[in-house]
Amino acid sequence: MQGQIIPQPKSGPAPTIKIGKPASFQLKNGLKVMIVENHKLPRVSFTLTLDNAPYTEGAKKGVADLTSSLIGNGTKKISKSAFNEEIDFMGASINFSSNGASGNSLSKYSGRVLQLLAEGALNPNFTQEEFDKEKAKIIEGLKANEKSVPAVASRINDFLTFGKDHPNGEYVTETTIKNVTLADVEANYNSYFVPENAYLIIVGDVNFSETKKAVEKLFGSWKKAAAPVQNYAEPKDVAFSQINFVDMPNAVQSEVAVVNLVNLKMTDPDYFPALVANQILGGDFNSYLNMNLREAHGWTYGAGSSIRGDKRLTKFEASTQVRNAVTDSTVVEIFKEYKKIRTEKVTDEMLASVKAGYIGRFVMQIEKPQTVAGYALRIQTQNLPADFYENYIKNINAVTADDVMRVANKYFLADNSRILIVGKGADVVPALEKLKIPILFFDKYGNAVEKPVFKKDVPKGITAKTVLDNYIKAIGGEKAALAVKTIAMVGSTTIPQAPAPLSFNSKISVKGKLAVEITMGGMSLMKQVVNEKGAFVVQQGQKVELKGNDLEDMKAVATPIEELNLLKKPEVSLTGIETINGTEAYALKNGKTTLYYDVKSGLKIADVISIEQGGKTMNKTNSYLDYREVKGVKVPFNMIQNVGFELNIKMTDVKINEGVTDADFQ
Repeated sequence: MQGQIIPQPKSGPAPTIKIGKPASFQLKNGLKVMIVENHKLPRVSFTLTLDNAPYTEGAKKGVADLTSSLIGNGTKKISKSAFNEEIDFMGASINFSSNGASGNSLSKYSGRVLQLLAEGALNPNFTQEEFDKEKAKIIEGLKANEKSVPAVASRINDFLTFGKDHPNGEYVTETTIKNVTLADVEANYNSYFVPENAYLIIVGDVNFSETKKAVEKLFGSWKKAAAPVQNYAEPKDVAFSQINFVDMPNAVQSEVAVVNLVNLKMTDPDYFPALVANQILGGDFNSYLNMNLREAHGWTYGAGSSIRGDKRLTKFEASTQVRNAVTDSTVVEIFKEYKKIRTEKVTDEMLASVKAGYIGRFVMQIEKPQTVAGYALRIQTQNLPADFYENYIKNINAVTADDVMRVANKYFLADNSRILIVGKGADVVPALEKLKIPILFFDKYGNAVEKPVFKKDVPKGITAKTVLDNYIKAIGGEKAALAVKTIAMVGSTTIPQAPAPLSFNSKISVKGKLAVEITMGGMSLMKQVVNEKGAFVVQQGQKVELKGNDLEDMKAVATPIEELNLLKKPEVSLTGIETINGTEAYALKNGKTTLYYDVKSGLKIADVISIEQGGKTMNKTNSYLDYREVKGVKVPFNMIQNVGFELNIKMTDVKINEGVTDADFQ
């Protein structure tokens, strides 16, 4: 009836949770085994976890990573190919790491999968050939991440929060990984891959007594031993909130994280209130942080926070990625939400919504074998009561608004937080300084540095035109540049995980035509073409015609010497002198692209293009090195493209005014 108010239905009783209880036993070598029979589906999952204390690796940081990479590459009895082929044939999966192993399969194959898991874990075949391959992959990955702002932010976050002498603060470098030998990997495996703190959890369609016999047979020979335990100083929070800034000139967005240490165990009375408080602040889509930074201001595609209970020291973190221009405002708004949750009681509606969401996700997860295995493991390793997860919903529902405010003041440290920011200093530091929060500067490896000189004044008389003129002069002069009608380049590169080198072919014409193709073993991986009809990209067999700004951007670079065209564009502006790739360079702004010209040589050393991809703004950086003369014109024989990973393209042949026809651009 019109005007009648329909009361909101009352919440029903909390669902009753039944979680499979493991039947447990222990081998003489110390391995603890838990088996949960669940015959609803004909599947079985296996999880072997080594609950060893964290340890530092020092000058050989990366030995555990290499150990993880090498375990599972065949065994002393079965070759790598035969091992993988058998797993694939069964439709199963097995994964190994220096901290254990996991697998899952149909129950009819479970016996064999357990055999293979045990064989791979206890009898790995460490060979020099595989060691060299895996080390090369890690080094390539490190190189690719050198210009990655998120990767640097992640590294700096833990390094500054925990310290360089803490297991959580260490990070792998090219130097430390090169220090690692095959003998180090074998020593690491022998020292830490031991059964004293090992747990094997089996969940699914199995018979306890049969599985127990199989485990005893397969793992009984594992030699009894305990992993070494190190002592290291516990890190401490900063005495006062401060900005720790890392300058990355290629950043189009700032990575912002507000961090403090947390000593929160799952057995603590604060555990469930802390979970709910975090969900309210930043763990939920409707959280304070996300509704402020994303929904109200539109500064980011997402903002959140995280906290967890553990028997060891962890951290609380609120983080987001925002445009350079709003970095300072983001810091202000994050602390505004800190103040809100610490001084204002959360509304009944918000509290009820967060609890309902948490409970809903909890209920949805408990049917998964991986969840049951994780619960069984944590009950053992975190010293939880046996009914911890049966009482989970009751404990979430018991959290009050007063509890939320109390734990927010205890764990969200507004006055003792590191505000870690990785971004383009020239764009964001002047505004950050106005916040009157102390700023300490670090390089991208965590070393304290003096405040960088972000931009230098341009000498009198230097303009965008003189920079471009100097470039033309540096490569050979205007007459030589105008004589270039076509350039054809052939080169090669590699990418992490690729089984073979990639071939690079580029052809470009003064007629405004361009064709770039990357192939592997004769197969085209990517092709870009600009011709008289328009432009298109072919990737993974899918052809996409470019339109609008994308088309115009592609046409703009479809010329042998871009600077000849830039001289005709009055909108190109000189923004200052910046340091890029360790070199001082004049920065010229052309729409979404910034071009960098070496102050001393005049040569172009890089360009940075701002692009939208996957709903995020990111930078595509191209670096130009190793200029050599071809027919009177200097051309870069080494181009490094960074688009999330690094393509280091080295030219084997460059031709000017030959080797290019109109047919190349179709």
